[in-house]
Amino acid sequence: MEESHLLSAGEDQLFQPKLTLNIRGKLLLLDEPWVMGIINATPDSFYAPSRIGSNQKEFLRKATEMVEAGAKILDIGGYSSRPGALEISDREELKRVIPVIDSIKDAFPEVLLSIDTFRSTVAQDCVERGVDIVNDVSGGGLDPDMIPTVGKLQVPYICMHMRGDPETMASYTHYENLENDILSYFNQKLTECRKSGIKDVIIDPGLGFSKTLNQNYRILKNISYFNTINLPVLIGLSRKSMIYKLLGITQEEALNGTTALHMVALMHGAKILRVHDVKEAVQTVTLFKQINA
Repeated sequence: MEESHLLSAGEDQLFQPKLTLNIRGKLLLLDEPWVMGIINATPDSFYAPSRIGSNQKEFLRKATEMVEAGAKILDIGGYSSRPGALEISDREELKRVIPVIDSIKDAFPEVLLSIDTFRSTVAQDCVERGVDIVNDVSGGGLDPDMIPTVGKLQVPYICMHMRGDPETMASYTHYENLENDILSYFNQKLTECRKSGIKDVIIDPGLGFSKTLNQNYRILKNISYFNTINLPVLIGLSRKSMIYKLLGITQEEALNGTTALHMVALMHGAKILRVHDVKEAVQTVTLFKQINA
């Protein structure tokens, strides 16, 4: 049976996450939660309504909607990480995301962009075209060149916890101690990042990736445990199966559950919410800020 050492309220106050990100020489404050909007330039991402493919009008419409609703970051992905998704080349991945990056950069030059990729070649090309952050679901595990490449690019790195790969991760859900094992993973990755010259790291415990449904909720309840390494925590739970399977509903019906869990995540210390539905997430952040005013 897994055991866990959880922080008490008093202990939690001793550990406050780093509240700044250096993005292209500009120091940005994370003193209040940010919302990251998901832009999927894919035909097969897990939530069908989020798929925009290569339709320029559609991804500009979606980007406009998210920016106007208050998204701080737009996260652009061209390779679905859901099990069973089609495997594509890095050239095809770039073909999907570059037009999206260029169009959104032209329309909204002040909005932060992240690239959702586990490939160093894709990360490098996208950062050179103006992307501000690299978001890697594998934490460098699927491409050994990723962390050194991000270090050379000098951009913030979102490091997610996952074991195996999207096809095999469901078989890697046994942990000696869930929180401690994930924390140890992040400490190891942070050492690699520092050696490679990455100055700003955001951690994502990877809800839905090599976790059971119960483990997802345990992590959500204990987000503050990860504040011990003094890094901002990103939570991505938007419309995931941990919501709709538990409630016996569809993904399309999972917005209410998503919003409820977003408030839980914020109350336990999440600094960035990665979401499909920006307006509702921003409203949740506003209510959270009022509670804590």
